[in-house]
Amino acid sequence: MTARGANQSTPPSPGAPRRSPAITDVAKLAHVSHQTVSRVLNAHPSVTPLTRARVLAAIEQLGYRPNAAARALATGRSKTLGVVTLNTTFFGPVSTLYAIEQAARSAGYFLSVVTLQSIDRDSVRDAVGRVADQHVEGIVVIAPLTSAAEALDDLPTDMPVVVVEGDPRVDLAAVTVDQAAGARAATTFLLSCGHQTVFHVAGPPEWQESQGRASGWLSALGEAGAEVTSALPGDWTARSGYRAGRVLARVPEATAIFVANDQMALGVLLALHEHNRRVPEEVGVIGFDDIPESAYFTPPLTTVRQDFDRVGRASLRLLLDQIESGARSGDRVVVPSQLVVRRSTLGGSERGYDRPGAQSTAH
Repeated sequence: MTARGANQSTPPSPGAPRRSPAITDVAKLAHVSHQTVSRVLNAHPSVTPLTRARVLAAIEQLGYRPNAAARALATGRSKTLGVVTLNTTFFGPVSTLYAIEQAARSAGYFLSVVTLQSIDRDSVRDAVGRVADQHVEGIVVIAPLTSAAEALDDLPTDMPVVVVEGDPRVDLAAVTVDQAAGARAATTFLLSCGHQTVFHVAGPPEWQESQGRASGWLSALGEAGAEVTSALPGDWTARSGYRAGRVLARVPEATAIFVANDQMALGVLLALHEHNRRVPEEVGVIGFDDIPESAYFTPPLTTVRQDFDRVGRASLRLLLDQIESGARSGDRVVVPSQLVVRRSTLGGSERGYDRPGAQSTAH
């Protein structure tokens, strides 16, 4: 048996837990000091490109993950952001959260997320306290309900904050999608297809998105001098869209329907099919959101797309600007929406968009 050298370590016994690599292991492999490794991790400008590349290669080889707590103590920066959001599976808030997480990851930040059953003064105050305990550097509040306006008044004045889809009257940095413009585009497009007026299946009235989309629908009808009908209520679900669709299927004048989201539009399409109302030949239907499945509805759904990736990037940029400046801002970013034309409207059928994935876009 060959004797072990003095510098050779004894391998761990079978079943023993493996030690996670430490910063000293990275330093040893890269032939630098642990202070140099720390400078690389914190993007210090004094490190040469060659040394930085050697350290990063060692980090990759070892699978080293920095200790967030130790890093925060050393730098005074936790590299963690808080997110307070409604506990829901609806497409908009979930897509917004995902986009923010992707933008934060690209910028080297972690997220601490707190979900709420309802957005009111007490629940938001508690949620902000919980994420603040994680030593976050700033907070994003995804606040689609009108009840959030009062709750946001209690946010700590020394904490950088960005509100997504919040009440426009709130004096905080905010990112919103132009819901009204998207709804106007959808309604105007249906009118341009020859329909005399456009019926509307609305979302819940307490949601900011519902209000914006209803406002855009009414604005487009008013500009065209078209008859304004009463909106039918919905709750974002396909079931509520189906209920509204059964009502509209019995109304001969309902030849164009703007639905406040794609899930409800799916229910509307089923109800129209069951009542032998052909889409788009007899009834044109437009949804909102452009969920991944909308191109595969029967027929493929004309809808309004929200650019959630852009929402995420804009939210993070506003938050990091406040973190770097050390001052709150009231800057606002409005992200444009986009009409995506498919076969559920005559415009899409006449233009030959006869495949599930085929589409045309209009602003």
